[in-house]
Amino acid sequence: MKRKRKFEKEKIHRGVYILPNIFTSLNLFCGFYAIIASIEKNFIAAAIAIIIGVMFDMLDGKIARATKTTSKFGIEYDSLADLISFGLAPGVMMYLWALKPLGRLGWLAAFLYMACGTLRLARFNTQVGSVSSDYFSGLPIPASAGMTATTILFFHRFNIIGHENPVLILVMLYFLSFLMVSTIKYNSFKKPELFKRMNFNVLVATILLLIFIAAQPSIALFFFGVAYICSGLASTVWYHTKLRHKRLENHKSDEHGTNSI
Repeated sequence: MKRKRKFEKEKIHRGVYILPNIFTSLNLFCGFYAIIASIEKNFIAAAIAIIIGVMFDMLDGKIARATKTTSKFGIEYDSLADLISFGLAPGVMMYLWALKPLGRLGWLAAFLYMACGTLRLARFNTQVGSVSSDYFSGLPIPASAGMTATTILFFHRFNIIGHENPVLILVMLYFLSFLMVSTIKYNSFKKPELFKRMNFNVLVATILLLIFIAAQPSIALFFFGVAYICSGLASTVWYHTKLRHKRLENHKSDEHGTNSI
């Protein structure tokens, strides 16, 4: 009887372990489909697939933490899936959509984006468990991929053709590549206090934002992506400004102390 219960418990546990990996597999499928859609010049479908992949990537981590089924295998599998969905797929998509007219410069920019995304994932894996999970060091690769996807949707919304603006997309890819390997801190939104402190006004604002997304998804998602990228840059500028003011105050207090003596 005890053996049977033990077997059933192990079976349930294995099933729970499979659940987050299913979402990781769905993320991987979205990335692969985005590459196929890009080759077939169906860039809207490719962009939507990457955005759906970002949602699956968010869910697999939350499910693993909620069910306490995080594992080394899951972390490695998630990183490999992210490399395809958020590194290779956006690079291929942006090259075929806008950068192809630039020739070698175009595919080198796409390669740099993928390489920086790979470095970002490798650094993240080495920091798991050793640094705070409240913030990301550098722009997360899913956010970077989401920015490329929403850019295509935003351009399509206003009938702007990608290959007519290759230099703009080139600069954007270089900028995203830099942010991924930088040490700029980005909020991970994993703090439970963020959701506990929400009041009625925040709830109303959230509902309004959801209505905005439902009404104009391409515009809303694009500006949310821009806002998230700018949030890390703004917090870094604010931190360094505050640090500089603190150093000046300490310097003035030291001078005042020296003069009084």
